Amino acid sequence: MILRVNPNRMELLQLRRRLLLARRGHKLLKDKQEELLRQFMGLVREVRRRRHEVEERLHEIYLRFRHARENCPAFALEEALALPSLVPELKVTQVRAMDIRLPNLELAPFDFKITYRPTETTGDLDISLKDLFVLLPELLKMAETEKKIELMSRELERTRRRVNALEHILIPNLEETIKFISTKLSELERSNLTRLMKIKDIVRSH
Repeated sequence: MILRVNPNRMELLQLRRRLLLARRGHKLLKDKQEELLRQFMGLVREVRRRRHEVEERLHEIYLRFRHARENCPAFALEEALALPSLVPELKVTQVRAMDIRLPNLELAPFDFKITYRPTETTGDLDISLKDLFVLLPELLKMAETEKKIELMSRELERTRRRVNALEHILIPNLEETIKFISTKLSELERSNLTRLMKIKDIVRSH
């Protein structure tokens, strides 16, 4: 689509500058899109691997916990789980990458301690709770990675729209308008040249 501009040399010069900037911007955004996609796919592969490992370990923890529940009195189990063994300290920060603020979760070092009377429960409960606390940093890392994937997917979509707008709308419109103005100016030059030649012929004939 031809832009609504005055077909003169000043406008042509400005449009050529805009086209140059649009092409540079398109290349930068295209590079950003490719790098974002590369990092995004890397995170997707990472979270799939982590999820598979975490689910296997959680399944083992659940089986051991179920065995503990079946082999100790209900009141003893409720009492054991009533008080937390640990309140982890979590530090949440942000890192900037590719114009995106990505979360960074850091769990302070901790030691697992039993706060209930082990004589009224089974060893399976101790092991399942300890394994769950040991798995906690991995669960947080998976949550962090999944949030990064969510934020990157949004940025990818925004970048894709901007790339498409430049590639399919702005740049073609600028090119078409530049071509239109160049053609108009060439026609005007030819018309002026023809007029000058006629004037010259008239002057010569007198």
